[in-house]
Amino acid sequence: MLRVHRVAAAMLIGLLLAPIAARAQGGAGPDTIDSGVLRGPPIDADSAAIAAGAVPGGASAAADTARARDYLAEMRANFTPETRAYSNLKVALTFLGPVYAVLVSLLVLFSGLSAELRDIAHTMGRRLWVRLLVYLALYTLVAFVATFPLVWYDGFVIEHRFGLSQQSFGSWIGDQGKELMLSLFFLGVLPILWLVYTTIARSPRRWWLWVGLGALPVIVGGALIEPLVVDPMFNKFTRLENHHLEARILELAARAGIPGRNVYQVNKSEQTNKYNAYVNGFGVSQRIVLWDTTLKGMNEDEILFVMGHEMGHYALRHVWKGIAFTWLASLGLLWLTAWIAGWAVARFGERWGFDRLDDVASLPLLSLLLSLMAFLAQPAVNSVSRSIETEADVYGLEITRDNDAAARAFLKLGSQNKSNPEPSELVRWLLYSHPALADRVKLALSYRPWAEGKPNRFYRKR
Repeated sequence: MLRVHRVAAAMLIGLLLAPIAARAQGGAGPDTIDSGVLRGPPIDADSAAIAAGAVPGGASAAADTARARDYLAEMRANFTPETRAYSNLKVALTFLGPVYAVLVSLLVLFSGLSAELRDIAHTMGRRLWVRLLVYLALYTLVAFVATFPLVWYDGFVIEHRFGLSQQSFGSWIGDQGKELMLSLFFLGVLPILWLVYTTIARSPRRWWLWVGLGALPVIVGGALIEPLVVDPMFNKFTRLENHHLEARILELAARAGIPGRNVYQVNKSEQTNKYNAYVNGFGVSQRIVLWDTTLKGMNEDEILFVMGHEMGHYALRHVWKGIAFTWLASLGLLWLTAWIAGWAVARFGERWGFDRLDDVASLPLLSLLLSLMAFLAQPAVNSVSRSIETEADVYGLEITRDNDAAARAFLKLGSQNKSNPEPSELVRWLLYSHPALADRVKLALSYRPWAEGKPNRFYRKR
């Protein structure tokens, strides 16, 4: 993912791009499959054939195995008091984070600090690009310091308290610094912010439309370069060391119609103990990536289902559909932002120290409004995302025909990532970008159209 979402100064563009990056990697949320070398024993030939759907009666055998275990009971047993405490804390912080960011932006505006930062930036140069870069650097630093306690508690303290990370503080703070530098580079050094403010100055009434249109190539470009430029700054990517598993994944990719690419493993265990895997990028940057935690904690047939799910995103063109949906939604968000910002400047501009939206001091206002609009739109975005993730789950089941492996994979994801398997309807509607774990397990156990001679919904043999 393009790691800009924690920096208030990056909200102007980051809130438009972050949902795309998340969907491109299988999404983010309480129950994700964005999921070392395989440590467990390889599955035998018969199991492999069943997983590939090549053995008559394979689906029945898998169903018998599934019936021998009560996966729903296991799932509920895994939701321990400790896991519930972790889940409740993360939900509370998900609501608190945007509120806190809005309060920081309001403080910067009403205290006059934004105008003071603007005046400092104006003394550093006459060109708008220089002034914007200086202001962005100062504002980013202020926002980082103001939001640091919450970011530290959410991203470091809680993860260590519940045994989900052993990353040292030095390494963690280094990653935060990299996020800051990326934000400054993509928004300031590259003339993205300059283009936004130039557009506002030249077209005060329709700037939202031109910025929205211009966001599309930025989003597509970000999805292209992320695997090649951004991701390697945070982790080491190497060819999958388990060549047998790599061959099976590539065989699965060939059946899914995905061009043969290298399969990578990434050392995410340096930052987290959670499981994940993903297919991201496109063209020359397309990658199949497995976290080393997943490789160590899952069996081979479970990994193959996870890969089938991720390949479903590619085969069903979810990346492009997600880009199109989020881009169209961003046009609406920008229109609302422009309308409210115009009113706010007329009402409070004198107190804030600027009377025009193209004044660089308005950046906290734009950041505030975009973050608020994005948060309010999140239920609708999540609804689309859950539909997409369900389609990928179905595709993964159809291409592997291994219901038992799918159920076991979901169980391990939920247990290891400390997910709430059965959240309230309100929490699910507001926050879940993926179906709840209970829904995914039930789908894994019940979806077998091939056993009844019915056609698949999505996967077609090639």
